Amino acid sequence: MNLDLATILPKIGMIYIPLLLALCVHEWAHGFMAKLRGDNTAEMMGRLTLNPVAHMDPIGTVAFPLLALIFGSPIFFGWAKPVPFNIRNLKNPRVDTFWIALAGPLSNVVLALLATIVLAVVVRVSPAFTNSLIAGDSGSTIQSLVTLIVYFVQINLFLAVFNMLPLHPLDGGKVLARFLPARVNLWLEQNEQMSSLFLLMLIFIGALAFLAYPVQLVSRFLIGLALGGF
Repeated sequence: MNLDLATILPKIGMIYIPLLLALCVHEWAHGFMAKLRGDNTAEMMGRLTLNPVAHMDPIGTVAFPLLALIFGSPIFFGWAKPVPFNIRNLKNPRVDTFWIALAGPLSNVVLALLATIVLAVVVRVSPAFTNSLIAGDSGSTIQSLVTLIVYFVQINLFLAVFNMLPLHPLDGGKVLARFLPARVNLWLEQNEQMSSLFLLMLIFIGALAFLAYPVQLVSRFLIGLALGGF
């Protein structure tokens, strides 16, 4: 198969690199929140860092997303190694686990908002930026920057929404556990492998495509707000 590097390399820069950054911040946020709640396991294991190497999963962070980009798969997805924490070090395990789980998706929402602010600032301080947008100069560096930011916003919003699905081992399952009876949580944790396989099946058959709708809706609103109606 003849691989067109001129097509693949821009995709890696525009889509894979933002995904990698979003995943690293997501996992770092879990570890940072765990430390705030009294557990420094992530720090001791070298996971309280934004270094991609520390968080990379060979399949989920490297092979799966890169092969999806190279072969033009409609399923673009990725994950990092989960950050460990020791529940015995938490003062209030039920509440602390809730916040540790929630920290990951929240970090992605924050990244999406920060990217929107950056775009808004650039639009307002750079006449060349605004003129390029009005002229529709799709080949300009300015337009490439807009595209990169749009992808970054969308990727972070998708990770936030996806991870909040109320299924183990996703963060949403652990967030939901805060409000469920202990015996129900125990059953869910004991059957986590089964729910993981079910989740992978949903991904591969495209059953989670509906998540694109809220992501597109929110990202269009944020980008439109940043561009000031252009």
